[in-house]
Parts: sequence; structure tokens; C-alpha cells
Amino acid sequence: MGRVVVLCNVTLDGVMQAPGRVDEDTRDGFRYGGWATPYSQDAMGRVLADDGAEPAALLLGRVTFEDFAEFWPKQPPNPYTEALDRQRKYVVSSTLAEPLSWANSTVVGVEDVAKLKQEQNLLILGSGVLIDSIQDQIDEYKLLIHPLVLGSGRRLLTTHRALELTDSVTTTTGVIIATYRPAIEG
Repeated sequence: MGRVVVLCNVTLDGVMQAPGRVDEDTRDGFRYGGWATPYSQDAMGRVLADDGAEPAALLLGRVTFEDFAEFWPKQPPNPYTEALDRQRKYVVSSTLAEPLSWANSTVVGVEDVAKLKQEQNLLILGSGVLIDSIQDQIDEYKLLIHPLVLGSGRRLLTTHRALELTDSVTTTTGVIIATYRPAIEG
């Protein structure tokens, strides 16, 4: 059986919207896009260099997939883009239809996640709506918590969820890489 792991940049007030670019996600008038960039070099380097990370297919929500598919294939040759192109990508959507424009991408329904998890490890990047809709399937949250409060924007979790800290590392830029698993409540 595989595992579902969330990898997400968040601010101290839980905002996950548009960490990478100013134009990444302007829904609801969000104007702080690119907020993670000044802090990311050391943080993302540590996460991507994690030798203990198990191979995983990407599991993405529609909005995140559409943004990634528009951005990454158009980048100059680099190891990250090449790895993303090769990686299997599952897009949870009720509105997209195949064929998808980005290599190795397949549309699935939210009801397919449990079966996919039986077959392989899945890594969720961004995709807040997806995360909320499959919380009971998530085995681990790896959060890059940035020393920043935005006061507005889409939040990572919007429903009750108790988590247990299993690991934490502080980067040179003040980002805390915190790993959580769902806590057993009782």
C-alpha cells in the first residue's frame, strides 16, 4: 500500500495561495503572489535533496495542474522541469477531459484516490481544495512554514484536523520544514 504525502508552502497564518509567482493564482483578488520566493532557496533545496523520500506520482487538483502545465513545460531545460515532465501525474477533476497537454498526465475522480493509493505513493503539491476533499486519505503533511503573515488568501486546511509533529528542521532563511501525520484522536 502506498502513502499520500502533502508538500506545501504555507505562511504562519496558514495561507498557501500563490507561493511561487506574482501571477500564479490571483483568485479573490489575491495580491501577494510569489511570497515564498525570498525564503525558498535553502528550504526547497533541503526538501528536494531528501534522500529518504520515496518515489511518488503527483496527485494534483485541477487549478494546480493547469498552472503547472502552463508554466513548467515552457521553462528552459533544467533538471526540475525534466523530472516533472517524466513523472506520472494524476489530476483530480470533474471538468477536464483527456488527452491532457502535459506528458504523463491522466484525469481521475476523487473516488479513484483510494485505489491509486493502494498501488503507489502519491505526492500532492498545492491543490488546497483536493487536500480538503481527501483528508482521510492523507498520511503525511510536509509543510514549509514561512516566517510571514499575509492576512488574506486561501488557507491550507479549512476543516478540523488534529496533527502530530514527527520532525522539524529550521532553514537559514527562517522557514521551518515541519512534518506531521494525522493524530489518532480519542
